[in-house]
Amino acid sequence: MVSAQRFGSLFDRLTPLITAATRAHVALYRLTGGRVGHSAPGAPTMLLLDHVGARSGAARTTPLLYLADGDDLVIVASAGGHPRHPAWLHNLRAHPDTTVQVRDEVRPVRAREADADERARLWPRLDAMYGSFVSYRQRADEAGRVIPLVILGRRPS
Repeated sequence: MVSAQRFGSLFDRLTPLITAATRAHVALYRLTGGRVGHSAPGAPTMLLLDHVGARSGAARTTPLLYLADGDDLVIVASAGGHPRHPAWLHNLRAHPDTTVQVRDEVRPVRAREADADERARLWPRLDAMYGSFVSYRQRADEAGRVIPLVILGRRPS
């Protein structure tokens, strides 16, 4: 397995490519109402998370895997096991009221981090949905980081 430090360095060097792919994914998802970008054969489903930069105030959108948990949606701040949390997590901590797009539905949500009991209940379901989360947690653990789970609860529009 690649060490967390080496992975983080490689991930950081690939940021321009990842940014371009993310922009294309968001554009196709929005343009097609999620018919392109929400799911692919053999892959977990994805949503679009809108968030506001904690310092910049800039509007951003990030495609993320999600798990439906009743009326809530669960997203994982894994960044592939990178040593640092993804920027969108910092943004949600500063501005928890936001919107997500699931297929063609845009819904207002409030983000909160899962507590210990919720994490214990949700991780097995998330691992079953996307097996790579296991290695992401191992890589993050090596770097001394606990991967947060974020619960997006529906809020009135």
